[in-house]
Amino acid sequence: MKRQIEIMTGNFTAVHTSAEDTILDGIPVLRVAKKEKINEFDENTYAKVNGLSFHNGIIEVKMLSRLLPDAPDFARGFIGIVYRANEADYEFESFYVRPTNGRDCADPVRKSHGCQYFSYPGYTFNYFREHGIKDYEAPVNIALNEWITLKAVIENERAEFYLNGEEQPTLVVDNMKHGVGQHGSVGIFVDIGTEAFISDLKVECAD
Repeated sequence: MKRQIEIMTGNFTAVHTSAEDTILDGIPVLRVAKKEKINEFDENTYAKVNGLSFHNGIIEVKMLSRLLPDAPDFARGFIGIVYRANEADYEFESFYVRPTNGRDCADPVRKSHGCQYFSYPGYTFNYFREHGIKDYEAPVNIALNEWITLKAVIENERAEFYLNGEEQPTLVVDNMKHGVGQHGSVGIFVDIGTEAFISDLKVECAD
């Protein structure tokens, strides 16, 4: 069953973030930014959909990110999704993009880190980098301050992530770290120095 999530604060719970209704490009959007854990990477900082239990299915979101005026130099416009987030907000899977590492980036190393899968709490990007694991990042053809469509296809331990309607996935994860049994909510992830805007969110539950 596909569910169109109405974009308004009453349908979301802010987790270590602030969430507010506003207007962007003439359309109503949800704005999400970190409120706590301000300088910590890959933390449980998101706005999650109320009353939703997701296991397998498809998540589609239209999103845009900007850097905050006080963003540190290492901010990348981090924006994405969490899914299978438990009620305690302590376990979830996530995928996000780094728009400043996209098409306008001249550094080939940074460009290779255009997007990221991580699994909270044990498998953050820092864990993967420290262990030389490169399977959970990929380049992206996106930029700051532009609308990006993200489609996530989740089935058991496998996830495929598509950007902007491309036929081939930007990233494929065959072994999500929480395994097959994890269920939970879906949310909008944001990280350091970034304000995230969401104009559309659809969730289709396959089971």
